[in-house]
Amino acid sequence: TRFMTGFSSSLASVSSQLRGVVGLEIHAQIHATSKLFACSRVAFCSPPNSSVAFLDASLPGTLPVLNRRCVEAAVITGLALNCTINRKSLFDRKHYFYADMPAGYQITQQRLPIAVNGSLIYSYFGGRKRNQVLSRCVRIKQIQLEQDSGKSLHDDQRSQTLIDLNRAGVGLMELVMEADMSCGDEAAAAVRELQLILQTLGTCQGNMSEGQLRVDANVSVHCPGEPLGVRTEVKNINSARYVARAIDYEIQRQKKVLENGGIIVNETRAFDSKSGTTIPMRDKEGLQDYRFMPEPNLPPLFVYEDEASVPAGVNPTQVVMIDRLKAELPELPGVRRARMVDQYKILPEHSFTLVNEDGLTEYFERVVRNTKAEPRKVIGWVMKELLGNLNQQSLKLAQSPVSPEALADLLNVLESGHISSSAAKVVFQEMWKAPEKAVEQLVKELDLGLVSDREKLLKICQKVVDTHPEQV
Repeated sequence: TRFMTGFSSSLASVSSQLRGVVGLEIHAQIHATSKLFACSRVAFCSPPNSSVAFLDASLPGTLPVLNRRCVEAAVITGLALNCTINRKSLFDRKHYFYADMPAGYQITQQRLPIAVNGSLIYSYFGGRKRNQVLSRCVRIKQIQLEQDSGKSLHDDQRSQTLIDLNRAGVGLMELVMEADMSCGDEAAAAVRELQLILQTLGTCQGNMSEGQLRVDANVSVHCPGEPLGVRTEVKNINSARYVARAIDYEIQRQKKVLENGGIIVNETRAFDSKSGTTIPMRDKEGLQDYRFMPEPNLPPLFVYEDEASVPAGVNPTQVVMIDRLKAELPELPGVRRARMVDQYKILPEHSFTLVNEDGLTEYFERVVRNTKAEPRKVIGWVMKELLGNLNQQSLKLAQSPVSPEALADLLNVLESGHISSSAAKVVFQEMWKAPEKAVEQLVKELDLGLVSDREKLLKICQKVVDTHPEQV
């Protein structure tokens, strides 16, 4: 009994020392009008099998033709993530059988991908009260171009599976992040930052509910200083919030298994959002060999540094040039946050809200340009009044009835001393209901203007005194 008690306590002690180790594989659907190797259109919610080229259906004799837009999107993404862009990359066949993959293989970039060795800096709220902005960096192992598969729709009533090939052949970027994260919050923050970068670049719309960004999480636990533990893979997580929940659950599950003397099985699992748990899908030990081989129908892919490096006889307008794409890079989220803090002297956490909310930075800056109020006062109104009303009514910023110029007018009236802060908030609510009315009109209608005439104030005070003799 003493031996078993001691053994149990030592297991519990080891469990308390275990730390999570998390790596991510993210599939981002490239924002393009046509597919990676075919001219068929890319559209969400199209009628089944209405956007299928002969190549997508793998009809005999069809050949792939590479979509230049997809190559440019991968290069732009690689540049934004501090990657080395390989001047030469290769395509491979990855063989496996799914009913929704007619060819029996996927064209990908296993041996020599288009971009390697990048990094992503992300931040999240941590600390005891979760009010500290913590910054982390995760290494990006590689970015590779590949095809998406079709969709299998299971009809349980008729015991049959229906195949929709609209998605088959759509261009994907697979971004492989090294196991540099330790918990769900870190992974979710990395996914959100990547999503924001891709949307800023325009290379992926990043709508996770439509499957445009899908996350696979590789999770293991180990004691610091010891070799990494056996990992499990949680597949196809479709929201940043679920990424955090799935990873944190899986870390705790593995700790409990080891604490009870069990072993971790190398397997693929799925996240059930209703129960908040991960469930086994298949055992990885039994998986077939993918039998990678060079894609015989596609030559090596070359990209060039600048026009001077383009070979003689090749039209520079027909190739992908890195310096041209680098010059077109927009202001990235991290750079924009730093600029907002430096330029407007706002708090870092406020810069996160401004940049993470689509269009809010532009809204804030338009208000600042049109008002005499200090930026730190403007940020208070944007955060509390504007976002408060939007969230209360489940509206997007584009649906706000109060324009930046209208808010600036209100702040100018407040700064001039014609109304008080409490009166300004009343006016804002009325502006929300009647956006067609000017600020001055609402102040007058609601009789909220401050009285500055001494004689008038004396008369009001005298009237109050005269009508309340008992209190006097």
